Amino acid sequence: MSAKNLPAPAKLGAGWKTFTDPGGAEEGFLGNETWIRRRDAHQAAFEALPIGCSNPLPTGSLPVPEHALQGTYRTGSGQPATVLVLRFADAAKASGYYGGYQSRMKGCGVKGSLKVEELWSEKQAAASVRSYEDAESYVEVSVARGSTVALLAQVSAAPDRETSWTRSVVPALQAVIDSP
Repeated sequence: MSAKNLPAPAKLGAGWKTFTDPGGAEEGFLGNETWIRRRDAHQAAFEALPIGCSNPLPTGSLPVPEHALQGTYRTGSGQPATVLVLRFADAAKASGYYGGYQSRMKGCGVKGSLKVEELWSEKQAAASVRSYEDAESYVEVSVARGSTVALLAQVSAAPDRETSWTRSVVPALQAVIDSP
């Protein structure tokens, strides 16, 4: 995978741009002086799942991707955003992870220190708002296509007004994430 598997900033919204994340001790990684970085696939897939939900989540293992790539962006309003692309050995494994991710997001609930509220859901794409108590809210879009799953998350001060934006970015993600 490479930068071609991440959407161009203009496809994600007006004023979006790539962002070179310097990383650091608090972030848990050192930057590589570019806006993309390879991630440990197992760790990235695990860290994307909701942790700290008040409802018990489904148990069982999920397929582990073979590759993970993350791109960092800034929205038109300067908020941080990331796209995580997870590439699996085949479409069945990608679909298994995507289904497990969705069941955990839907099962999290809207009470407690972590709340996940679904905005909309279709077979191969969905959007939700992940809110941490006394912290930022993230609008998230997830897409499955072929052997790849993409997870886009952006910090939002007004997540309840992001539904149309979440639908608008799905084609941009679908167009590039599963390219060779």
